[in-house]
Amino acid sequence: MHIKECIMSAPGKAILHGEHAVVHGNVALAVSLNLRTYLQLQATSTSKVCINLPNINTFLSWDVTELKQLLPDSGAELGNVNELDAELVRRLRDLVGVSNGTLDTRSMAILAFLYIYLSVFAGSGELPSLTVSVWSELPTGAGLGSSAAYSVCLAAALLSASGTIPSLLSDQESTARWGEVEMELINRWAFQGERIIHGNPSGVDNAVGTWGGILRYHSGKITPLSRVPMLRILLTNTKVPRSTKVLVAGVKDKMNKFPSIINPVLESVNAVSCTCEQTLSEMTSDTPTPEHYNILEELIDINQHHLNVMGVGHPALDTLCRVTLARGLHSKLTGAGGGGCGITLLRPETECSVVQDTIQDLRDCGYDCWETSIGAEGVQQHSPLAVKEEALEVFARY
Repeated sequence: MHIKECIMSAPGKAILHGEHAVVHGNVALAVSLNLRTYLQLQATSTSKVCINLPNINTFLSWDVTELKQLLPDSGAELGNVNELDAELVRRLRDLVGVSNGTLDTRSMAILAFLYIYLSVFAGSGELPSLTVSVWSELPTGAGLGSSAAYSVCLAAALLSASGTIPSLLSDQESTARWGEVEMELINRWAFQGERIIHGNPSGVDNAVGTWGGILRYHSGKITPLSRVPMLRILLTNTKVPRSTKVLVAGVKDKMNKFPSIINPVLESVNAVSCTCEQTLSEMTSDTPTPEHYNILEELIDINQHHLNVMGVGHPALDTLCRVTLARGLHSKLTGAGGGGCGITLLRPETECSVVQDTIQDLRDCGYDCWETSIGAEGVQQHSPLAVKEEALEVFARY
């Protein structure tokens, strides 16, 4: 089997509107972040399979013969993209030494890699020697879809290496994307990786990583918006840890105690999401106007107040909103809340000095802050020269 070197990337994700309300059957808008995870796959002649994850200080290798012993007698039993093979997962847990209760990032990343590698190549009758190196601009455990971006990159690279999907780049191209059929296959394999990492994911994160842009999620149905504007934002990580499970349970408890109060709040959040979707649609069909940005800012403020009413705010997020508003900017939490991350909308006319001063203000609060954009492209294949220099520098070390 001839394995070609390939480099893939996929974006992270944020929730623009609809956090928590989506759990109760309302609309949420998930957006891609132009902070990406990069993966380089290289063939080797070492008879080993290696994975390098410098972001989480993980560098491991296995003999190909050792991994072959995990396969069933008939390779055809593997490779079902629609069902997670529980027996293979069990064997991989034994190999790596991971118990069922273990959920740490390192262990889950290893299991997802080995599972997709074995499943994709099982049908070929040959397990190739290769090295996979991954570097990410996304912080782990911050609710920004870092695991999904990783799974999407794994799926794209391993499917390409196996010949299941084509390698697209011509000599004249720096980046390329696949067609609908190939993208759907990447998304489905990435979802299996997410199932290993998270157990029962919604599928939103890997869909954003695959398709990019903005997705509408409602009652389990994921619909990409056909055209979306690229919006500049600040992304802020308060670095306050939180438990999504606890926060979701807290909202449910409030619903049970005060249904006549909380249910209308959730309905209002649904209306915010739908109004935002309509506004974004108008911005793609017409030239965006200051009024469009006025509406987006008001929706951000309204939704943030709703989220505080639900009980998922935090003093660190209040500080974020106060600091940015002092510079004329509007912010809200993104994700589960209770700390975690927030987004701040930047207008096209926002001066660079205002952006830099705001970033410094937030860093002075002890937060991490990046300027980025939402609506970025989904999974892509890159030529080595097109990949960001710092990513290749990391790859070259291993």
